[in-house]
Amino acid sequence: MKTFRLYGTSGCHLCEEAADLLNTQLPLVESAEYQQVDISDSDALFERYGLLIPVLQHPDGREMHWPFSPPSLLAFLRS
Repeated sequence: MKTFRLYGTSGCHLCEEAADLLNTQLPLVESAEYQQVDISDSDALFERYGLLIPVLQHPDGREMHWPFSPPSLLAFLRS
């Protein structure tokens, strides 16, 4: 099972859009799931991602920054 991480914060409308898009694209990928990570829970994460969220991290460490389109997101999830 591949686990992706979606970095964001609560109340971030772009993060909600990213999660909605993930929820439509992820079922098209075999054995994949994602976790939402709230960067406000960690000073280090907030410093790293504060101006970049939402950011989707691949299990291999690569990152995809917002905005993502359905085709580019699907390609990232399948890679």
